[in-house]
Amino acid sequence: MNHDSYPDTYIRDILLNHRTFAVVGASAKTTRPSYFVMKYLLSKGYEVIPVNPGLGGQSVVDRTVSASLGDIDRPVDVVDIFRNSEAALGITEDAIRIGAKVVWMQIGVRNDAAARLAEDAGLKVVMDRCPKIEYGRLSGEIGWAGVNSRTLSSKRPVLSAKGGQQRALRDDN
Repeated sequence: MNHDSYPDTYIRDILLNHRTFAVVGASAKTTRPSYFVMKYLLSKGYEVIPVNPGLGGQSVVDRTVSASLGDIDRPVDVVDIFRNSEAALGITEDAIRIGAKVVWMQIGVRNDAAARLAEDAGLKVVMDRCPKIEYGRLSGEIGWAGVNSRTLSSKRPVLSAKGGQQRALRDDN
């Protein structure tokens, strides 16, 4: 796969059909991007498992932090990497070992060897992208009425599971 750009259908499929994210490099600092992403994913109904060896056993975003991917006691769909590009290969090996379905490398993180390894093992890969940004872009939430998101719609936002109006992904297929 060409990892310089991704079809919207590819990203949408991942976000619609993979609901459990393990966030490797999770931070307890509320000003860190990993914290923002975890809070956002939780607000959209995803299950989030923070992963950080220095915070193992502590609570971040009201979730117990796992020290490693191998310590997680339930299935993981997406391993979201908030570490540097060099660390991505080892994390990808762990993602394969635990049976994850997707390796997602955050903005600024790209490791082509890790991507090849994951794809050879049957995993989907996204590099140099953020699930929070992609969700917002694809749902039309990122800008007023979908401006700057390439998603313009005259339809009202989808009702959330809680009954309130908010932007949500649709399966347009």
